[in-house]
Amino acid sequence: MSAREQAVRKLQEKGVLNMDGQPLPRRKFLVNLALAWATFAAAMGGAVTVLSAFFIPRVDFTKVDVFKVGPPENYPKNTVDESFKASKGVWMVNDGQKIFAVSIVCTHLGCTPNWMPNESKFKCPCHGSGFTMQGINFEGPAPVPLRRFEVSLADDGQIIVNKGRLFMAEKGEFDDPRSFIAV
Repeated sequence: MSAREQAVRKLQEKGVLNMDGQPLPRRKFLVNLALAWATFAAAMGGAVTVLSAFFIPRVDFTKVDVFKVGPPENYPKNTVDESFKASKGVWMVNDGQKIFAVSIVCTHLGCTPNWMPNESKFKCPCHGSGFTMQGINFEGPAPVPLRRFEVSLADDGQIIVNKGRLFMAEKGEFDDPRSFIAV
C-alpha cells in the first residue's frame, strides 16, 4: 500500500473523505459538525445537571422538631438520660443546677459521641474528642463544645425541646435562660 493510499484510508476513517475517496460534501460536513456539537452540548448539560446536585442542599429547613420529654422529675441530679438519643438526637442532662438538651452530633466531624457514666464524660469514638457533662470540649480535636437546644416548660409541667433553636457556648449562649431549665 502506497503512502497516498494510506493517507486516503486515514482520511476516510476520520470521515473527511467518502468511501470512494472523494472529499466530503460541505452540507454533510456541516451536518456532522452540528451533530458533534449537539452531542458535546448534551454531554456537558448532563454533567452540569449531575454536578448541581452537590450544590443544592437536600435539607428541609421548614421542619422544626419540637417534642415533649417528660417532667423535670424524670431527670435526677447529675445524670444523662439517653432515652431520646436514637429517636430524636438529644441527650437530656441534669448537672445538678440545670436541665438542658444536648445535641448528639460531635462538633469535630459529626460523629455520635457516647456517654461514659463511669468517667462522667461524652467520648467520641471517631477521633477521641471528649466533652464534659455540660458539653464543653476538653480533649481531642473537637474545636467547640456540643450544641444545646432550646428547652421550656409546657403548661402540663413537661419539658419541651425545640431543635429549631441552637445555643452555642462560643457565642456565650449557654447562659441564655432559654437554653436550660433551672432545677
